[in-house]
Amino acid sequence: MTVPHDPRESATARYALLPLRLFLGLTFLYAGLDKYLDSGPFSAFSREHTITLLEFSHDGSPVPWLVDLALDHPALLGHGTAVAEILVGLAVLAGLATRAAAALGALLTLLMWLTVSWSTSPYYFGADLPYLFGFVTLLLTGSGPYALDDLRERGRRRRGSLMFG
Repeated sequence: MTVPHDPRESATARYALLPLRLFLGLTFLYAGLDKYLDSGPFSAFSREHTITLLEFSHDGSPVPWLVDLALDHPALLGHGTAVAEILVGLAVLAGLATRAAAALGALLTLLMWLTVSWSTSPYYFGADLPYLFGFVTLLLTGSGPYALDDLRERGRRRRGSLMFG
């Protein structure tokens, strides 16, 4: 037996990803900009705070070698993280290369979880896991509405129909 299609359900489903995209995009854009606007990765506070956090996390991390690598290169870690967060935030907000941006966002949050928040107990107090799974959701589904990806795809289809139509 086929259930009749309700157009309201498909409209709801179509826009379901928009709040997630806005939240992740704004949060990551803010996090990246904040690293530069509020003391910056090279400032004494930020550098010392990062080193202290990594040293504290070292023994509880399942990948202490990764924490050691970060400790050896705190400036690279600071700038790399800030730039990656800004790029991910902008791309996710614009819906441009959303799956690639979501993959980078998922990788960043996975690394943060494994290095800094792994020992958070109980695990659900840690903030990195919800971000990780939010990015995984975008990675699996794509951008949804109001996205440059959608415009590019429509243009691609239009050009294809002109070529083969």
